[in-house]
Amino acid sequence: MHLNQKQILIWLLWGIIGGILGFAYYYFIGCNSGHCPLTSNWEITTAYGFFGGLVVGFPTKKKQNSSKEKGIK
Repeated sequence: MHLNQKQILIWLLWGIIGGILGFAYYYFIGCNSGHCPLTSNWEITTAYGFFGGLVVGFPTKKKQNSSKEKGIK
């Protein structure tokens, strides 16, 4: 799959948004006791949010060409 510069920036924007949401989850909901392996450390929660954002923002479907572009009348 070929990604151009605009698609990469959009993909990274989704990752940054996911990272912010991951940190917000840690800050507002996270585990204070330290017994929760994912939510007790802000770096891990932010990284999971970042990669989750990348997954959500990853382009999954190619655009379909119209019948005129395929040469069908």
